[in-house]
Amino acid sequence: MTIDELGAYGLEQLTDDEIEAFLGNRRMGVLGLPTGNGPYMLPLSFGFDGSSQLYFTYVRSGESRKERLSERAEHASFLAYSAESPYNWESVFLTGRLDEVPESEWDDIHDLLADAWRPGVIEEAAASADIAVYRFLIEERSGVKHTGLPPGFD
Repeated sequence: MTIDELGAYGLEQLTDDEIEAFLGNRRMGVLGLPTGNGPYMLPLSFGFDGSSQLYFTYVRSGESRKERLSERAEHASFLAYSAESPYNWESVFLTGRLDEVPESEWDDIHDLLADAWRPGVIEEAAASADIAVYRFLIEERSGVKHTGLPPGFD
């Protein structure tokens, strides 16, 4: 069934403003990088500039598949979602391009990444390891939400 057909059950498309508000309130999602065998999926914390860019911090380690795939990807995808219950959930799907942010620009985006949630082990590693910051330039966006009970359950 299409999203329009599922509208009778409470499913709705998100507007651009709703997508931006959702991304502004989220700190975690899943980055999909292309490989020959399907996407390489990574849970990542992110910062959002409020309109068209996400930012990710990578902890560099000798040979990083994540970094190697990010550098050669022409396009990538990103999914952020929230599922409070079977009848109250939202998801946003983005496609875009990744590029490494030069260290000279880090001060400009520091506040965007300051609130990004990170596991303690990543925080500790970042304090003593080499890090990189990547920018996800959003080219396409879509989102859906379901915020009510289906017909017959009210």
